[in-house]
Amino acid sequence: MAEQGSGGNVIAAICNIFFPGLGQLVQGRIMAAIFFFLAWVISGALIYVVVGFVLLPIVYIWAIIDAARFKSYR
Repeated sequence: MAEQGSGGNVIAAICNIFFPGLGQLVQGRIMAAIFFFLAWVISGALIYVVVGFVLLPIVYIWAIIDAARFKSYR
């Protein structure tokens, strides 16, 4: 990905709407993708304890913003 706000980052942010972590995977950031996916799964499981209702939207928004603001240092 080139720069923050590039077309690749926009596509990655859109991918995160479907599954958190998918956008990071598109960007080639494997560990971040695993982290966001696991955070999404754990938040979904915590819905039964009511805490997930707060955490789930936070994980979604955080994953989308992280993908959109990613800046490659290559």
